[in-house]
Amino acid sequence: MTLHVVAREGEQASEWLVFLHGFSGDNREWQTVGEQLSGYSRLYVDLPGHGGSAEISVASFDDVCCELQKMLISYNILNYWLVGYSLGGRVAMYAASQAKLAGLKGLVVEGGHPGLQDEIARRERWHSDERWAQRFRTESLTQVFDAWYRQPVFAALSETQRNALVSLRVDNNGPRLADMLLATSLAVQPDLRAGLRARSYPFWYLCGERDLKFRAVAEILDAAHHLIPNAGHNAHRENPESVARCLAQLLND
Repeated sequence: MTLHVVAREGEQASEWLVFLHGFSGDNREWQTVGEQLSGYSRLYVDLPGHGGSAEISVASFDDVCCELQKMLISYNILNYWLVGYSLGGRVAMYAASQAKLAGLKGLVVEGGHPGLQDEIARRERWHSDERWAQRFRTESLTQVFDAWYRQPVFAALSETQRNALVSLRVDNNGPRLADMLLATSLAVQPDLRAGLRARSYPFWYLCGERDLKFRAVAEILDAAHHLIPNAGHNAHRENPESVARCLAQLLND
């Protein structure tokens, strides 16, 4: 069994855009943006534990990369860009900086963290993720996601936007999300900065102008970063037209 994807053939470009969603998302997350880039072939991935890949279980970032590699081989995708948001951005950075995937041509990350550098912060994050995982295993997803989207990183969301995201996420499988949350916790992710600095591929970083936490992350990364106007941490959902224009410009440079 390979990861579930939605594939769309492009009009001209030989390189693929491989889109990786955030935690609790699925292949639909990037489609509003990706379908504005019809010159490229697009692959919208369901990561393990999510969407059509809900029954694929992983225990580590390496396992996720192995699943991605199998999927790329099955579609004979030899040249591609990884475009990832939040969790998907962290998976993309890990795969790129650890040379886990062949054929990578470039990397675009929206709101992804390169890794914690402090052991105390790692322990705190692990305890936090364990608590969230327990909630995902035992509580109604409506209740858990309402609390999830009230975290400070999502402060830019309006009540209407928050409710829409909760409604979109409640079809998930809570225990599978819990498994993926712990397997790819920021607490167990290595610090990827050194590997990203040693890269031989283009790397661009996007974040919403109201996403103060990840604007600070962008400032310390050795990558060109672009602020998306009128958006917070969910920039590709809050302002998909600006994200699509930004991607088109970056890919055509």
